[in-house]
Amino acid sequence: MGPTRKPNVCRQLSRRALGFFSRDAGVVQRTNLGILRALVCQESTKFKNVWTTHSKSPIAYERGRIYFDNYRCCVSSIASEPRKLYEMPKCSKSEKIEDALLWECPVGEILPNPSDYKSSLIALTAHNWLFRISATTGKVLEKIYLASYCKFRYLSWDTPQEVIAVKSAQNKGSVLARQAGIQQPVLLYLAVFHVLPFSLIGILEINKNIFGNVTDATLSHGILIVMYSSGLVRLYSFQAITEQFMQQKLDLGCACRWGGTAGTVGEAPFGIPCNIKITDTPPLLFEVSSLENAFQIGGHPWHYIITPNKKKQKGVFHICALKDNSLAKNGIQEMECCSLESDWIYFHPDASGRIIHVGPNQVKVLKLNEVENNSAQHQISEDFVILANREKNSNENLPVVTASGRVVKKNFNLLDDDPEQETFKIVDYEDELDLLSVVAVTQIDAEGKAHLDFHCNEYGTLLKSIPLVESWDVTYSHEVYFDRDLVLHIEQKPSRVFSCYVYQMVCDPAEEETTNRSCEKE
Repeated sequence: MGPTRKPNVCRQLSRRALGFFSRDAGVVQRTNLGILRALVCQESTKFKNVWTTHSKSPIAYERGRIYFDNYRCCVSSIASEPRKLYEMPKCSKSEKIEDALLWECPVGEILPNPSDYKSSLIALTAHNWLFRISATTGKVLEKIYLASYCKFRYLSWDTPQEVIAVKSAQNKGSVLARQAGIQQPVLLYLAVFHVLPFSLIGILEINKNIFGNVTDATLSHGILIVMYSSGLVRLYSFQAITEQFMQQKLDLGCACRWGGTAGTVGEAPFGIPCNIKITDTPPLLFEVSSLENAFQIGGHPWHYIITPNKKKQKGVFHICALKDNSLAKNGIQEMECCSLESDWIYFHPDASGRIIHVGPNQVKVLKLNEVENNSAQHQISEDFVILANREKNSNENLPVVTASGRVVKKNFNLLDDDPEQETFKIVDYEDELDLLSVVAVTQIDAEGKAHLDFHCNEYGTLLKSIPLVESWDVTYSHEVYFDRDLVLHIEQKPSRVFSCYVYQMVCDPAEEETTNRSCEKE
């Protein structure tokens, strides 16, 4: 464990007032967040449940905003009590928002309109429209009609805050076509756009004749990732595909003639034609086989994590170098646990190159280091471990005396994720405060109780623990967000009932009153 030096908040505030950090706005922001972190983690600070609500439709959270009714209603969670920012007019089921991403203005970009410098919600509707909506007023600022030849359903960032990918549902063909044995060569489409100002890169088709029986495909950081039911994962350069196979450059809002039909690109009913059609197998960048297509890239230098493609290997993770596929030293990670739910692993989102491995009773933070005297090879070692707070069961393995006086030793072990023991359910990272947040749950009598713990991201030291007042049913789906001075818990119950619990940071008034009284006595 390293030192856990407490920052002096008064000293930091004094230095800020005197202008010590005025030359660098980044330093001021980091100082402010350091002050907030100290306040969040101090003993007298509490997190109070200020608001609870329920909904029949999914609830989403993004950067201080809570969305209800398929993003139609937006509530700000920043105020002392959540307040409604806007509510868009009611619409039919065919016009509802199916997916959305929050866009925030990139620093240093010169944008055409003043409204472009404010946050926007990029929304995909059920009838294939792409909207840019003001995140504060709900006003539609831009809209693009995608196409009528497929059903677009999913939004994701290719490059965060810069390039989006809109993915269609998989084309399985009509029932009559399948009965007649007619196969559809196009499996799905990917529409790719630069955001703010919106500009089209192209729409790519994933064709069975080129790629084979693909189960899924996506774009990430300029890489086309194609997955197969066999566990195979293949990577291609999207830029190389665009340069080689784009049939025609299309611009939004411009007149176009395509396949004998004329119209305006991005407007109904013409939409956007599919202008990237691969006619030959593109150059393969990388190929690997992994159980359930589980594949991640990260670390410094680049490494990847897979699970060997055999069912009995579930829960075993291999960490390999991307440049030559060599296994890192100590690169086989397996958490020795017996549980109903499997453990999970991922690269740390703090860009440190570390790896987080989460099991029911421990969280391991691993680091990649060069092997001594061999800079070409890297090894995996433990940075720190967070352990669940468990007491050894005194009734385990106790001898039993039979009626005849014979002593029988009874051997049994509880599961590592037994509900009566503290079990880790969610691990997340608050990047602005540099804290790891860990949700731990224990079944007490008939209901589960959860608490959210804040750990130092550098050393793993426990800094704060917040009890959640609502019961936690392990059979329900849960999401927990920790965002600066806010904690938000979204729960999905049976029959599509969603609940949202909002906690905000407050100073304990009882403790303040005690402090004031002690000052008066002095």
